Amino acid sequence: MTIQFKKKEQNQLTKWIGGRKRYTLLYKASRDGCTSTAFHNTCNNKGPTVSILYNTDNFMYGGYTAVNWKSANAHQNDGSAFLFRFYQNGNWKPVRMPVVNAQHAIYDHATYGPSFGGHDLQTFSNTVNFDGTNFSLNGSANFGASYTMNGENYNSIANGHIRVKDIEVYLVEDLGGGTPLDEPWRKTAKWNPKLLNELKERVEKYKPLKDLKVPQARILLVGQVGAGKSSFFNTINSIFRGYITSQACSGNAEHSLTTMYRMYQIRNGQSGTPMNFRLHDTRGLEADQGIDSHEMNYLLDGNLPDRHQFNPSVPISGDTPGFVVSPSLSDKIHCVIFVLDGSIVDVIPEKVIERMKNLQLRMNQRGIPQVVLLTKIDKVCEAVAEDISQVFYSPIIQETVDRVSQIMGLPRSHILPIKNYESEMELNENVNILALLTLQQVLHFADDYMYNYLDQIEEGKVRQLHIRE
Repeated sequence: MTIQFKKKEQNQLTKWIGGRKRYTLLYKASRDGCTSTAFHNTCNNKGPTVSILYNTDNFMYGGYTAVNWKSANAHQNDGSAFLFRFYQNGNWKPVRMPVVNAQHAIYDHATYGPSFGGHDLQTFSNTVNFDGTNFSLNGSANFGASYTMNGENYNSIANGHIRVKDIEVYLVEDLGGGTPLDEPWRKTAKWNPKLLNELKERVEKYKPLKDLKVPQARILLVGQVGAGKSSFFNTINSIFRGYITSQACSGNAEHSLTTMYRMYQIRNGQSGTPMNFRLHDTRGLEADQGIDSHEMNYLLDGNLPDRHQFNPSVPISGDTPGFVVSPSLSDKIHCVIFVLDGSIVDVIPEKVIERMKNLQLRMNQRGIPQVVLLTKIDKVCEAVAEDISQVFYSPIIQETVDRVSQIMGLPRSHILPIKNYESEMELNENVNILALLTLQQVLHFADDYMYNYLDQIEEGKVRQLHIRE
């Protein structure tokens, strides 16, 4: 087989180094000559590099250093250096071997090719001629002198010899967080007016599972004060009205602007006909106040009526005005959206996270799917602020999604970045597309809940669930 330093190998190396990297070929023995002069002429003072040896037995291994080669004729200190192997006898078996004696990380001599440790891997000195099939290097290997081998040895790394087909050295450049990815981290159809119209049509035609006779999917919005729960409803409402609306109170008050439980309808702007889903808005979560587990039970089970006024001093009971004693599946919540402000993910109070986790327990008991609406992404990434369509090309947004996935214990596919309408006076095509992609996914998850319910009916296992504290 032919083994090369391509995307798979680059991705593995990037994971070991950390961050986002680009690799540019500086030196290739078969092209530039297997000489120490050629190596130093092309690689000195370039920055971090990775040196790769292609063994004649299909072993692929080498070393990384973050310091400059500069013909210093001495060892150089580098605590981030490591040796590695990608392939062993043609089989993908990646392993990283970190430096333990950082002062001897590399041996930077004008008459040597790339050399690591003292000498764990000294590739060659002066000139090595090509014999028509390979280079029989005149260096040496003493693996374990300055690097931790993690159970590996000369045989497992290089098959006990240093005959190679080629040697390559690549410049390792740090791309930082602002450079867009070459490929989107979440694939969607091409963003254009056609996609927008298709998404609107799908949402307009959405109907819950026919066999269950549920007229509307019910989606519950839960989240921090000021994260954008009500703004999400306003954004979806605006898309179908055809202009910016603010039907639900929203803003950045210190405490929740939502004090009343609302079951908002989304209506088709042309006909005014309600669509087949509702967005249920609740009061915001705070460290010491906001919706609690007791209230959440009743919300999830469909006991509370529209416009129920939350009152901490009056616990919910069967005597609560409008209380639904025996809710049907149509009254219950079918999917929950946790709304988080993406710009403050790293400073969400522990008490708020703890409250959300407690609420999740209630949802999990009932098998209700959950997603996270990651709002204010325009404040997370400048490139996305300039062009919302770049959201899935942004490594910063990708990393934020990964962090939220870990915090909430949900799959990354359940973390949905979005930008709500806040200061805009006119609708924006890309904002609309992202919001509708998000809503479409939420409706799919609501359908999942109903399919599970249908399975239970067919198995004869359905019973009314009244899970309380």
